[in-house]
Amino acid sequence: MSDKDYYQVLGVERNSTEADIKKAYRKLAIKFHPDKNPGDSESEEKFKEISAAFEILKDPDKRRKYDQYGHDAFRGGPSGGQGVDPFDLFRDAFGGGSGGGNSGFGSIFEDFFGGGNSASANEGTRGSDLRVSVDISLEQAAKGVEKEIKYQHHATCKECTGSGATSGSGKSMCSTCGGIGQVASNQGFISIRRTCPACRGSGVTIENPCQACRGDGRIKSPDKVKVNIPPGVSDGNRLCSRGRGDAGSMGGPAGDLYVDVRIKEHPKFDRDDDDLFHDLLIPFTLATLGGVAQVPTLEGKVSLKIPGGTQANKTFRIKDKGMPNLRSPSRKGDLYARIIIHVPQKLTKLQREKLVDFAKASGEEDLQADEGFLEKAKRLFD
Repeated sequence: MSDKDYYQVLGVERNSTEADIKKAYRKLAIKFHPDKNPGDSESEEKFKEISAAFEILKDPDKRRKYDQYGHDAFRGGPSGGQGVDPFDLFRDAFGGGSGGGNSGFGSIFEDFFGGGNSASANEGTRGSDLRVSVDISLEQAAKGVEKEIKYQHHATCKECTGSGATSGSGKSMCSTCGGIGQVASNQGFISIRRTCPACRGSGVTIENPCQACRGDGRIKSPDKVKVNIPPGVSDGNRLCSRGRGDAGSMGGPAGDLYVDVRIKEHPKFDRDDDDLFHDLLIPFTLATLGGVAQVPTLEGKVSLKIPGGTQANKTFRIKDKGMPNLRSPSRKGDLYARIIIHVPQKLTKLQREKLVDFAKASGEEDLQADEGFLEKAKRLFD
């Protein structure tokens, strides 16, 4: 067997649920099974490859070892399907029939696409994923924060524990879809399958539906969950709480809850990835003579040396005073302080006289011309 990534082989994400992995394997196993592709060596190899991936990822313990050590976790011993008959895996995944040979695949193939009660139908319908948003401050995004989120979802009915049936009530195969959970309609040469409207994909009908949930197995209910928002999160990042979405109907698995993070606008800082930007307002005297200015950060003020003759829009970099990196919180961005020079709008008589003397000493003797003094002063110190 090759050392291809098992998640890529099955076409699933690394955080996929066991149900997602099984579903992906079933789809590929049907496509590449040797009985469906007689004489095709490439399909046979592909069938072995997806069997190897499924044999590891379907087992929580093996999957944990694979996530931690990769293929090295199984060097020198049975792994990746080499010690397991791929036809046995196929039989187990589809719930019946002999693993190898035409006899086994034929019956399973017919059950999966035609009449008979399919394994997937009886598992119920997966609940819907839900999406909510949470607002946090920039300071909370920098430090990380735990937020309690309240939302509405379809919860498992307590009266029937999700079965949708009253106590003692039986179930029978859905006559509309034949227990498959899907009905097909032909449009020209194309056959389109959709969820059975009679049983809503469960493959069964209930004799006496639960009165509390009307046979759905779920009831609309408020819920709440605590979500840990990590340091360095950005506006628009999405977090996932597995299994906290809508409960599945007829005992199906629950969906997931997705939490969109929204960061409030900050009065002092703009953000670009891990870097922060601040407009630092200083007196024109400090810009001219030089000195020290106090710059705000998310952790308090820091001192910044301002050289004499600093011009407007000059930008100073203050290292490691930005946001923590989401993947490596110990690494931080920088804070950039852009100089904005403050020109006073009102002057005392003494202040005005001193500035006029300075202007004259600098060769500016037309301060009493048509343009106002403030405009002259702004032009002088720009």
